[in-house]
Amino acid sequence: MKLVIAVVQGADADPLLNSLTRRGFRATQINSAGGFLRERNVTLLIGVRDTHVAEVREIVRNNCHSRTRFVNPLMPIVEPGEFYIPNPVEVLVGGATMFVVAIERYERLGIA
Repeated sequence: MKLVIAVVQGADADPLLNSLTRRGFRATQINSAGGFLRERNVTLLIGVRDTHVAEVREIVRNNCHSRTRFVNPLMPIVEPGEFYIPNPVEVLVGGATMFVVAIERYERLGIA
C-alpha cells in the first residue's frame, strides 16, 4: 500500500476529486491556504495499492493545471515623503505537488 499526498490548487480540487471517484479511488480532503499567495489549496490523502500509483499520478496530472497570476510585490520600507508604486509581477501558480509514502499498516474502522 501507498499513501499519495497531493497538494493542489483549490480551483482544481473538485474536478480532480470527481475523476478520482469515477475511477474508484477514495480520498480525504484537507483544506488549507498557500504560503505565497494565501490562496485556497487542498491536500488530498489517497490510499492505493502500489500498482495504482501511476494511475493516480496520471489522474492528478490531467486535472491540475498551472496558471499565471499577477501579484503586487511587498512594499519596501520607504522614507517619509517618498512614493513607491509597485508594478504587478507575473507568477506561475497551480499544478500539483505529490508525495508517495509507503504504508506499513492500513485499517478501515467502523465498517459494518
